[in-house]
Amino acid sequence: MPTLFDAIPMQATLFADGGSRGNPGPAASGAVLVDPQGQVLDEVGRYLGIATNNVAEWTALCIGLERAIERGITRLAVRMDSELVVKQMRGEYRVKHVALQPLHRRAQALLRRFEHVEIAHVRRKDNALADRLVNDVLDQEGRAPAP
Repeated sequence: MPTLFDAIPMQATLFADGGSRGNPGPAASGAVLVDPQGQVLDEVGRYLGIATNNVAEWTALCIGLERAIERGITRLAVRMDSELVVKQMRGEYRVKHVALQPLHRRAQALLRRFEHVEIAHVRRKDNALADRLVNDVLDQEGRAPAP
């Protein structure tokens, strides 16, 4: 049986992930845009300093949406292994934590710039591209010389 996802062809899929080593601890966000054939279109990783895992997850979503907009993508599938962020974006959970509310508002504003966005939770193993990027950023920051 066809789904809505099948009926509306997506231009790209955004895989987004965030992580912190400690919670809070050194944190990073990663976002990878993939075309319908599975080829990586773009990726962006960002070191966040000391932050919580949830801040890193929300930041990953925002930087991924920003990059998709910059690339002119108007129909996007979003895949994240953070069930919390997915359910908060769908309105199934409230965003209670004050530090997450500005990120939620930013993500909602970015979503309004797309013709169509479909957000779904995936297992961690299905978010390997973004997870690898987060860990690469964290590993790189750990090797960087102190200022």
